[in-house]
Amino acid sequence: MATVYGTAVDITTEDGVADAYLAHPDDGGTHPGVLLYMDAFGLRAQLKRMATRLAAAGYTVLVPNVYYRHGRSPVVEIPEFIDPSNRPEIFERLGPIMQSLTPEQVVRDAGAYLDRLAEVPQATAGPAGVVGYCMGAILSLRTAATHADRVAAAAGFHGANLAPDAPDGPHLLADRITAELYFGHADKDHAMPPEQIDRLDRALTAAGVRFTSEVYEGAQHGYTQADTAAYDEAATERHWKALLDLFGRTL
Repeated sequence: MATVYGTAVDITTEDGVADAYLAHPDDGGTHPGVLLYMDAFGLRAQLKRMATRLAAAGYTVLVPNVYYRHGRSPVVEIPEFIDPSNRPEIFERLGPIMQSLTPEQVVRDAGAYLDRLAEVPQATAGPAGVVGYCMGAILSLRTAATHADRVAAAAGFHGANLAPDAPDGPHLLADRITAELYFGHADKDHAMPPEQIDRLDRALTAAGVRFTSEVYEGAQHGYTQADTAAYDEAATERHWKALLDLFGRTL
């Protein structure tokens, strides 16, 4: 694993300036670019650690604060460890912020994020990879669909509401995707129940998308997040292998 350099950067969007974290191998070279979308709890130390691990594997990783319209991170103060007792209070504050992020804003922002990633001297020219966690999996899927020429691979882990029975469900964009996809669903996830997994798989299959969809048995929603009670080390390591395999063959 390479030594990693991490720094704070800003991203200019049509709606303002998003703060972000950038990590890349500190070796003077260029590496495939990856856009990493945060989970609902936002840009924080845990996400920076994940970006650092991915960068150490040979990637230039950009993690934007997708809540930037409500301020710089942390938009909402998050405890060092998130357990079931403090989740309701956190989501009482985060809920309106999450719900205010529209599909149209996601698409506009994704273009700005990809532009900023392409400008980084340490990023190799060409299509990027995208990965998202929890709500970030939705952003990953929408980015792959609406910026298809700029995304070679996209992944989502313990994703939420990827295929709702709604007219604006992200799965309905499947026919626009050219990237290879991977999804690592949490077992018995209230935010991504079996009927949604089936609906997503059917939409991707009908559109001819190359994808892998797996359910991590015994893993809870949020299993990759080591600063939460949902963390599952075995499932997280499985996720890293799947993600690095995906990016290794596509970027």
